[in-house]
Amino acid sequence: MARRSSGLFRSAGLGKHAERAAGYGVAHRPAGFESGIHQRIPALKGRPVQPILVLREVSLTFNGSGASGGEGLEALEAVSFTVYAEEFVCLLGPSGSGKSTLLRILGGLLPPTRGEVHFALGRTARIGMVFQQANLLPWRTVLGNITLPLELQGVDLATARRRAQEMVELMGLQGFESAWPRDLSGGMAQRVALARALVHDPDLLLLDEPFGALDALTRERMWDELLRLWQSRRKTVLMVTHSISEALFLADRVLVFRQRPGRVKLDLTVDLPRPRREEIRYTPHFGKLARQLKEAIGGDTPILKE
Repeated sequence: MARRSSGLFRSAGLGKHAERAAGYGVAHRPAGFESGIHQRIPALKGRPVQPILVLREVSLTFNGSGASGGEGLEALEAVSFTVYAEEFVCLLGPSGSGKSTLLRILGGLLPPTRGEVHFALGRTARIGMVFQQANLLPWRTVLGNITLPLELQGVDLATARRRAQEMVELMGLQGFESAWPRDLSGGMAQRVALARALVHDPDLLLLDEPFGALDALTRERMWDELLRLWQSRRKTVLMVTHSISEALFLADRVLVFRQRPGRVKLDLTVDLPRPRREEIRYTPHFGKLARQLKEAIGGDTPILKE
């Protein structure tokens, strides 16, 4: 059984991985570490090569239910990967491959059965999370929904409102501060949800299909909004999606998950230039990367260990 200790989920027999994960921090990098990462992930050039999140052999099994019990459902099996500071990573795969379950583990909503999750900042790491539905509180205004995380942290109301107003301006929500959630379009509601997730300045932003419920045109506009937000705030982002185009347009890397039990079967570097514009989706190289991902999702791509 895994347990949380000093920001790290540990399990018996995995101590060596904890030491290795900690060593990825600052002092014990091998020669050529940064140049190797820059070569593998060109988008990180000019950015700090600092691991912010390390997963080692993370597994999750849901216990059997009902009168007969059962062996339980294995949702994730030995998931291992590293995410670097300011990196944008998409998790792609078929339904039921454990992507959303993994995000809930990272958000502290589920404990893993085995393995470990190491945050570089330990227990001080701040995490923001946005789901497919905006989940705004209907009895709070737009500004009131955005201030909520700060209020829960004990921030004084004047400071909370000032910081929320900054997010309103960043997300283009001016004039809607006093609006109620019922009066917002789907795209506007998701902007509020993003503002709420960012208002406490998270170190890691987890996005669980945040645009999945939107129509195609609104969804594509939100891609541009998210990239603009990411470029200005330089947050580390881990995003679940079922869309190959969405993953390639947004991400530095795409991790393809196999069908249950979920496990990374392909770690693809998206070597497309930034900033990205709509036209890039119609280039031959974009099409080549899309075919690679499609084959990985539907084919027999071997599992690649990090």
